[in-house]
Amino acid sequence: MVVLGAAGGTGRAVVEVALRAGHTVTAVTRRADALPPAPGLTVAVIPDLTLPDPADERLASAVAGHDAVVSALGPLARGPVTVCTDGIRSALHAMKATGVRRLVVVSAHGAAESRDRSPYSLALWASVGPKMRDKETMEALIRASDTDWTIIRPPALRDTAPTGRYRTGMDLRIRLTTAVSRADLADFIVKETVEPAYLRRAPRIAS
Repeated sequence: MVVLGAAGGTGRAVVEVALRAGHTVTAVTRRADALPPAPGLTVAVIPDLTLPDPADERLASAVAGHDAVVSALGPLARGPVTVCTDGIRSALHAMKATGVRRLVVVSAHGAAESRDRSPYSLALWASVGPKMRDKETMEALIRASDTDWTIIRPPALRDTAPTGRYRTGMDLRIRLTTAVSRADLADFIVKETVEPAYLRRAPRIAS
């Protein structure tokens, strides 16, 4: 599988889980030294996934020969951002060029139709509204594509040990205190990528 945003916290966890499961992984990063060498791991250095860009060809080359693309892209900057939207636009272009259909993307609970008047959604949009708008635009591109997509919407993420006892579903109740570890999220991502249970749906996950 190809992992976008592989140098971030969630991306690193996905790479680790996938490698432990015996998968061949191409990690797309901005720097060659972003991840330590490991058996089964190839690092594809693409500094910018914005279209139009020579990165299109480099990303298509990275995607070719794989059976799935996982996106763990996420912006670090404050203010208006388009990291997720631009990255997915490039990924969809590369997937179409190479014939790869399976796409699993990390979004966030509170995006699109999961945005409600709950305390969680209100607090999230008040604190990181521009990032959520980026995720909504990203989701719209994915839904309009002909890929075999799954959009995963986690609540707050924690850098804690895996529990293996997480829950997934379309109608999980997300409270202000709801969270999930990146390790458990990564476990779900890898399993869902290989054996889809939520094809063309947007499940939630929580501990």
